[in-house]
Amino acid sequence: MTKRILWVGVGIAAGIVIATKASAYVKAHTPKAAREFVLGPDQTDVPIRTLAALWGDFLTYQHEREDELNRQFIARSKRR
Repeated sequence: MTKRILWVGVGIAAGIVIATKASAYVKAHTPKAAREFVLGPDQTDVPIRTLAALWGDFLTYQHEREDELNRQFIARSKRR
């Protein structure tokens, strides 16, 4: 189990580093118009905004799933 956690952590870290390096490369080697077309006009703090959006999506799904499980539990307990 510890090895899995380690390798998942290594994979996440490698993904973050690769995405950051690729983004920096694109910013440095493409014209501004093309860069804005691909990455959008607002290119500040893209990794932070992406992580915040992913975290928000996760929390939304978590709350929806929790509500669903609570409804199922209540329905089951009413049948008894």
